[in-house]
Amino acid sequence: MIGNVTEAKECRRNDPMDLFRSGQVVKICAPMVRYSKLAFRTLVRRYSCDLCYTPMIVAADFVRSAKARDSEFTTNKGDHPLIVQFAAKEAQVLCDAARIVCPFADGIDLNCGCPQRWAMAEGYGACLINKPELVKDMVRHVRNQINNPKFSVSIKIRIHEDLKRTVDLCQKAEAAGVSWITVHGRSIEERHQPVHYDAIKTIKQSMSIPIVANGDIKTLKDAENVHQLTEADGEKKKKAAGTMTFQWTAVAVFLYGEIAVILVLCLPFISPLRWQKIFMIPLWSKMAVFWNKMFLTIIVLLIILFLDAVREVRKYSSIHVNEKAANVNTSAFDHIQMKLFRSQRNLYLSGFSLFLWLVLRRTVTLLTQLAKEMASHAALETQVNDATEAAKKYMTENERLQEALSGQGSGKKKEEATQEKLKGEVEHLKAELQKTSTAFQKAKNEVAAVKKQSDSIRREYDHLMKEYERLQQSLNKAEDKKDL
Repeated sequence: MIGNVTEAKECRRNDPMDLFRSGQVVKICAPMVRYSKLAFRTLVRRYSCDLCYTPMIVAADFVRSAKARDSEFTTNKGDHPLIVQFAAKEAQVLCDAARIVCPFADGIDLNCGCPQRWAMAEGYGACLINKPELVKDMVRHVRNQINNPKFSVSIKIRIHEDLKRTVDLCQKAEAAGVSWITVHGRSIEERHQPVHYDAIKTIKQSMSIPIVANGDIKTLKDAENVHQLTEADGEKKKKAAGTMTFQWTAVAVFLYGEIAVILVLCLPFISPLRWQKIFMIPLWSKMAVFWNKMFLTIIVLLIILFLDAVREVRKYSSIHVNEKAANVNTSAFDHIQMKLFRSQRNLYLSGFSLFLWLVLRRTVTLLTQLAKEMASHAALETQVNDATEAAKKYMTENERLQEALSGQGSGKKKEEATQEKLKGEVEHLKAELQKTSTAFQKAKNEVAAVKKQSDSIRREYDHLMKEYERLQQSLNKAEDKKDL
């Protein structure tokens, strides 16, 4: 046993009760088997955890074995404020364990809420809520044997089906000098059923000492909501403070960032060509190498978060509070609805983040393609304008040349007209000549025929004249003979 002056001086640390007097919600990391050791406590303190517990330690083994002490309990100067949780069923054994850890810790906690079968079979844990006198005796013994008034003695309990018995247990522990009471809002038989926060509120209203709410508190937001429901002084969380809050806060910030970027990209007075110039900045060019990998990584993370949110929604949508529980615990249904609302909120955050991430990628792709098309269109328009100017220039020169050659052109046209007229007259004359030739040939043929007929008549005439002369001569001869 340690009881000298040096021990007493080492025990004089800050009073953990000062945390409850601050008026703020006390953020407590609950004891977790095999987890809540020094390394884990050091980690959660970096995330603004106000008070840490060790894992549950069996007091009898701790007192009896130095090996057990070395194995189960380690700490350092920065590990404060620290509460060592013990499982005990004898007042003196608990006192001896408290005296051992007093120089190194700020208080002890008696576990009266562990529902594990082995613990209850050994007389530890949740079975102690049915032994209020034993709990009261153990608290009183520790108070009487630890000289340090700032050394806290607390208990952790579960609730009874009859809440009056739980209130009676708490009042007896308060009378024995307990510093605060941690209330896990489930009965011994309940495991994953909704936590009865209204029962915690009832206990808080019946007590003058701090009451710590415990059960299904996984985020800082959960702690704040439970504080509003129960008006408790502190909340125990099953995970390091801010883990889940940081997760969904990061998703929300990412979602708002996506919305802001898409709104900026959609501003009408910033053209796609300007965005193309911005995208061509060397910094973006370097990032573009990892763009596809980053895009796929974020897609995978958002899908995982979305599926997790879907699972939470299905989980809390399938929970139904029976009529008996609803009558006894009026806020159980409200708590389930709060959990359902939060899971639905996470579903919307992850779903919209996933959707907008795809929209953002598509928007950037379309802006890039549109910028290229606009650049090509501008180049084509420049070429068309140049071609139009060149065509106008050529047309002007052509008109000038036509005006310069207009005189020569008129003389040539007149000459061509005269030639055409002459050609027409020549053709007409040729036709008349042809007709005349034809008529002349016809007349010539007729003359030849007449000449031939005339020759024939002349020959006939000559022949007749010869015959006439011959006949004349004959006649003359005849007359001469007659005269004779």
